[in-house]
Amino acid sequence: MLNRVVLVGRLTKDPELKVSQNNISVATFTLAVNRPFTNANGERGADFINCVVFRKQAENVNQYLKKGSLAGVDGRLQSRSYENKEGQRVYVTEVVCDSVQFLEPKGQGSNQQNNNSADSYQNAYGNQSTGSRPAQRSRQDSVEENPFANADGPVDISDDDLPF
Repeated sequence: MLNRVVLVGRLTKDPELKVSQNNISVATFTLAVNRPFTNANGERGADFINCVVFRKQAENVNQYLKKGSLAGVDGRLQSRSYENKEGQRVYVTEVVCDSVQFLEPKGQGSNQQNNNSADSYQNAYGNQSTGSRPAQRSRQDSVEENPFANADGPVDISDDDLPF
């Protein structure tokens, strides 16, 4: 049997952290995952998937993720039911996370802006830049940065030189 789920999406709200009766941390959150197609109106839909994570990972999720954070989840799908306060049976399907990956740098979020603009970033040398493309570097800079770069242009390899 196989029960494996891998998701990448954004949190719809801040995670909720609770501690069980056995003193185990439990965090719940919902991921909005875009669908790979558009509807007849050209709009892209999303699925909202409930996730739960336990112990130290739950504490990390609660501390470092917030509404809008991009996260990757690896886990399994689980269905359960319980009786609510009104005595009605409630069915829940959720992803029990084995691993949650934080896919954005610390302090970066879809709804946060940097000091200069939303397009700001640090280039490879740590200099602040703006715009949609990285700053151009000279050929000498790239050779010094990458000792495996070929300063004389592309390497000419014939098919006879390849071992396969």
